[in-house]
Amino acid sequence: MASIVQFIKESYEEMTQKVTWPTWGELQSSAVLVLVASMIIAVVIFAMDKGSTFVLDTFYKSLSN
Repeated sequence: MASIVQFIKESYEEMTQKVTWPTWGELQSSAVLVLVASMIIAVVIFAMDKGSTFVLDTFYKSLSN
């Protein structure tokens, strides 16, 4: 039990004394960067999906003729 209490004390000390937390501006910049990157990845995946659907539809239609 003593080791658990010691662990909690050390964790609290590290989180309050040793961790460098980002400023509000840095946090906002990072959030915007993640949002933009997510949107770009979503558009790329959407384009790949539509492209592969078009190719497969064209292929299957050519087989049925």
